[in-house]
Amino acid sequence: QVQLAESGGGLVQPGGSLTLSCVASGQIFAPYVMGWFRQAPGKERELVATINTDGFPKYGDFVKGRFTISRDIEKNTMYLQMNGLEFEDTAVYFCNVRMFASEDWGQGTQVTVSS
Repeated sequence: QVQLAESGGGLVQPGGSLTLSCVASGQIFAPYVMGWFRQAPGKERELVATINTDGFPKYGDFVKGRFTISRDIEKNTMYLQMNGLEFEDTAVYFCNVRMFASEDWGQGTQVTVSS
């Protein structure tokens, strides 16, 4: 089992930026996909971005170039740089890792976009 710990959430004004971090503890074996998901009140959890073993990123359609997913393998850390935040980006953001026979989630970090 992999333990995932998110940080970096908070309150930001529209148009602002935040960087989320996800530190992974435990063994992560290739091939894997790590990603960020989010869940807003009353809505289903949705994909924000993923990055695979080869470092190839994918983004949800709503991202529209505003977010960047990255990772630091030596630090076992994944990041989500979010720019141009909008009210609709308010949600709990979760870190996720999927390997061949397992999937783990973090506890989530709250992002609130408000003026």
